[in-house]
Order: sequence, then C-alpha cells, then structure tokens
Amino acid sequence: MTTPVAAIQSVQLDDEQNALILLDQTLLPNEKVFLQLTTVEEIWDAIYRLKVRGAPAIGIAAAYGVYLGTKQSNAATFSELSADFQAVKQYLASSRPTAVNLFWALNRMEERLKKEAEKSVQEIKDALRDEAESIRLEDEKICYSIGEHALSLLQPGWGLLTHCNAGTIATAKYGTALAPIYLGQEQGYDFQVFADETRPLLQGARLTAWELQEAGVDVTLICDNMASHVMKEGKVQAVLTGCDRVAANGDTANKIGTSGLAVLAKHYGIPFYICAPLSTIDFECKTGEDIPIELRKPEEITTTWYEKPMAPENVKAYNPAFDITDHELITGIVTEKGIAYPPYQESLAYLRTKD
Repeated sequence: MTTPVAAIQSVQLDDEQNALILLDQTLLPNEKVFLQLTTVEEIWDAIYRLKVRGAPAIGIAAAYGVYLGTKQSNAATFSELSADFQAVKQYLASSRPTAVNLFWALNRMEERLKKEAEKSVQEIKDALRDEAESIRLEDEKICYSIGEHALSLLQPGWGLLTHCNAGTIATAKYGTALAPIYLGQEQGYDFQVFADETRPLLQGARLTAWELQEAGVDVTLICDNMASHVMKEGKVQAVLTGCDRVAANGDTANKIGTSGLAVLAKHYGIPFYICAPLSTIDFECKTGEDIPIELRKPEEITTTWYEKPMAPENVKAYNPAFDITDHELITGIVTEKGIAYPPYQESLAYLRTKD
C-alpha cells in the first residue's frame, strides 16, 4: 500500500535508545504523537491505558517490552537472566486480561529464551530482540493474507460496516478487518464503509474514521445505535470486525457492542465475518464462557470525554470492555491460512495445522 496511513508503524523498536516507540492512540485524531518509552512501567501503562491497542499491536508491544526489560538486566548467568525475564513477563501480562495476543507473544518470547539457554547472556538478549522483530514482521504478512482472503468474500461497490478499530494502527500494517478495505481500495472496489462510533472510548470515531479518511476510503461515521437502521435501509452488505480472542468453538471476544451487531446482521440476513490471525485463537479456551471480560473504570462512561459530567454524580456505571459473540451468529472467521466456516471446532483446528 502507498497510502500515508499504511506507512505508519504504530509500534517500533529503537534499540539504540533502548526505547519502544508508540503512536499514542488516545490522542488521535487531533494529534499524531509518538511516545518514547524506556521503562517497563511506561510500557505497561501504555498497554493498560490503550495508548497502544488492537490485539496484534498489543502483542508486538509486549514482545518488544519484555525484550527491553530483559536487555536492562545485569544478569551474569542464564538462570539469573531467566528470573529477570519472568518478572518482566508476569508484570506485562497483568496489563490487559482479555487480549490473547498479549500472552501469546510473551509465551513465544519465553520459548525463544529457553531455546537459547546454552548461549551467552548477550547472545540470548540478541535472540530476544530478533524474536520480537520477527513477531512484528510476521504480523504484517499475516494481515496482508487476511486481507486477501476477506476480499474474496466481498464485491465491488458493497457497503461494509465495521466496529471498533482493526486497522493499520492496531497491527503491524494493513490491519485485520480493515485489510480487505485497503486492498480493495487499491483495486478499485469503491467500498462504502460505515464505521460505528464504538462507545465509550470511541475507537471507531477517533481511529477507524481517521484511518479510512486519510486513506481516501469513502467512510461514514454512525453512532452504535444507528446500525440497525442502516442495515434495514439496505446500505450494508457485510459486517467485518476484528477480535481479541477466539475460543475453540468459534465464540469470539471483541469490543463491547460487537455481539449486538452480529444479532442484527443475523436478523437482516447480512454476512458477519470475524477477521483474526491464528494467534488470536485460544484452543485451550473451549467456549466464550471461559474468556475473562475486562471491566474498566466507570469514568470512561460518565466523564472522560466531556467538558462537564454527562451523568448524575455518583451514579453507578457498568463498563465491560468486551462482549462475547456466539459462534452461531458468525458467518466465517477469516485467518491468514484461509476462512473457517461452521462447525468451527473442526475448521479452526484444521487451519491450525495447515501449512
């Protein structure tokens, strides 16, 4: 891609400065600020506060973070280095409970650590850097493949609806749910995209609408509760969303509001597709019932985005960050190795082993 947005790397390593460079997504669309984070505490805070967000981007940030934290270790032996690594890994793992890519990336870094156990401390640190960089480069290729597979499901001129942000800034490049839109833009598909506002943190309004507009895509912003009306008017031919975790049976966890879209799409006979890398599939998690749902501060609903409070003082607020979309509502799950269809227990397992 040649668009300005696709050229953005939202997560980068500055090894010479011992820093993680992040595009602060909390400041978009008004400011495009890159943060230089040099401590594990700063990286944890960036993940927790959604300065970096999107399952793949979180995984990349965690991989770089555990490398940088281990790089600063004064260990003289493998056992000492391993202890320091574990401390950093466990700390970063506590930042977000739902996004499986966070744990997947940290576990992959641990596997590389163990693989290099017989080497010198410096050689192990270098290997961890290489592994983190591989995670980022692989994600870029994965997102492109997801885009190609998803584009095969779509037709030129279609109206597409998406929720939250699953684009370039949520990944290494291209995105997941937005990847087919970007690839279609290159090929003249002329999609008309509707972006849900995505309450309460407005990722659709602040991030997706910004990304797509910057890329020259025809995008229209709607409030979350307008989706049914837009579908009923016949303006939407497919729904595309990313996700933060897929259970073995095909249930998915994604930004709050996704399951409601799936129910609406089912009602109106509109295909509903989840776009996700295989690393997002948690085969140890049998169903969506086993996925922990992060609860966030009530202030995100009542005060964060307003000059003055928009709710009664001290009113109770319930703020789950994610919901579970039942596998029966999902038309297909698009991965880098192909498209899984029901029954997902079988199709996802097959894609897992596919070369």
